[in-house]
Amino acid sequence: MRGGYYTSAEVAAWLCAWAIRSVEDRLLEPSCGDGTFLAAAASVFSELGLPGPAIADRLTGVEVIGSEADRARDRLRPLLGLRAQDAVSTSDFFEWWQETSQPAFDVVVGNPPFIRYQTFPEPHRSRAMAIMGAVGLTPNRLTNIWVPFVVTAALSLRPGGRMALVLPAELLQVTYAAQLRSFITDRFARVDVVACNELFFDKAEQEVVLLLADGARAEALEVNDCRVALTEAATVAEIMRQTAAEVLAAAQPKTIRHDHEKWLKYFLTASEIAFMRELRTAPITTAMQTHASIDVGVVTGKNEFFVLSADQVEELGLGGYTTPLVSRSVQLKGTRLGEADWSKLAAAGDRVHLLNVTADQAGRLTEALRRYIRYGESKEFHKGYKCSIRSPWYKVPSVWTPDGFMFRQIYDFPRIVLNSSGATSTDTIHRFTCRTAQPEQVIANTYTWLTAASAEIEGRSYGGGVLELEPTEAERLLMPTELNGAMPIAEADRLIRVGRLDAVLEENARIVLRGHMGLSEADCATLRGIWTKMRDRRMARRRAGKGAAVRDMGE
Repeated sequence: MRGGYYTSAEVAAWLCAWAIRSVEDRLLEPSCGDGTFLAAAASVFSELGLPGPAIADRLTGVEVIGSEADRARDRLRPLLGLRAQDAVSTSDFFEWWQETSQPAFDVVVGNPPFIRYQTFPEPHRSRAMAIMGAVGLTPNRLTNIWVPFVVTAALSLRPGGRMALVLPAELLQVTYAAQLRSFITDRFARVDVVACNELFFDKAEQEVVLLLADGARAEALEVNDCRVALTEAATVAEIMRQTAAEVLAAAQPKTIRHDHEKWLKYFLTASEIAFMRELRTAPITTAMQTHASIDVGVVTGKNEFFVLSADQVEELGLGGYTTPLVSRSVQLKGTRLGEADWSKLAAAGDRVHLLNVTADQAGRLTEALRRYIRYGESKEFHKGYKCSIRSPWYKVPSVWTPDGFMFRQIYDFPRIVLNSSGATSTDTIHRFTCRTAQPEQVIANTYTWLTAASAEIEGRSYGGGVLELEPTEAERLLMPTELNGAMPIAEADRLIRVGRLDAVLEENARIVLRGHMGLSEADCATLRGIWTKMRDRRMARRRAGKGAAVRDMGE
């Protein structure tokens, strides 16, 4: 159930050295695992002059898995002796917290488990959500369990206390953590986030950040005056070479509107933040949702059954029961997908046919289709969740043809592709429908540094460097309010297919950004700089080349 990768001893020691400031401090580790943080904390207390038995009185670790709790006690035994037994409680943290008088601690440290809501078992999940609800937070089925760990940890602190945690970088960007971001800034006088272009964990493409929150408050102030800053380093070793105090001394505080702005903006300078905020409210820009709606693609429930190649359609006798489809971003080469492009994919053997039994056809199935349906049932495809909740199970819902396709997962640019092929898409690619103008005109006006820069801020990135945009995030991307022209889609398509995206963006900076919107050369340079800085940062995070500081991390 634990769901995580252990923090290295070096990172744990770095965090504990910042957090523990007195021999009187009482420390909590809410998911102590094998005791890495507790051992680091014990060493700090020892350096401050406390003997083993006294250190045991200052430490409290909680771990739900008995074997892990035993490992933590074994790790502490050389310094604490028999008292190591008293320092670790084998318990569900949320149950333990509800039964313990709080707040009781000056310091909380740790690396809470990263477990999806659906896979976190009961009754642990209900306890965690109840604690969040009691302080006015409203978790949902997207809420990862690290979120209530952070909330409950903060509630465990006495006024003036400190929290030093290893957290997923989702803290900065995902919608389900928005309430947590506000909660943290309400509860602390100062919050520092330390990020790294290098992944902290060798065996997982999970980007993490170090959260150092100081000056715990008993309750939120009427006016939020929390000082928040983000410090970024190229490598883990670069962070570890300095003390936390030295790293934080160089941090530049910035003002973020915590109720709706993602902390990704902390990667920008104060002037860049102000510039993007001004653009968001300027009459010359609007959100993409003004001009278009973004919807998820078709959810088949079992692509193995429903997504077919031309040869399969012919061999299985399913002609007349399929709809043209795209299912992979690699199938979208430029700025448009025409019938000839789709036919070329089909001829190459790509799986670009969607089994689509319409309501009119459902009552008159051919024997070939019946045979294929029986095959699917023999494989128990009909028992999968998405298939099992519809009737008949083989009828895929929401099959319609969009004006364009928008990549859900983005590597360099948030490309939107005009659709004149008659195809639809699976849910790996979003469907784009225009509202205010011809699709060619709307799509052409998305090929700017303005839309690219806002995508880096509105989306979320993961350890592998991919930027992901959900439909609501995509609809927030900035566009010109007035669509007065741009490089023609056909010319942009030709250039992008030969790797000349920059030429398209340069020309649209001249036509759209400067010509129609009235932005200056300096404004355009700022937009391009924001896009390339944020893009290059996420794309630089690769698993190779991590520093020696984290090579001993394991699952």
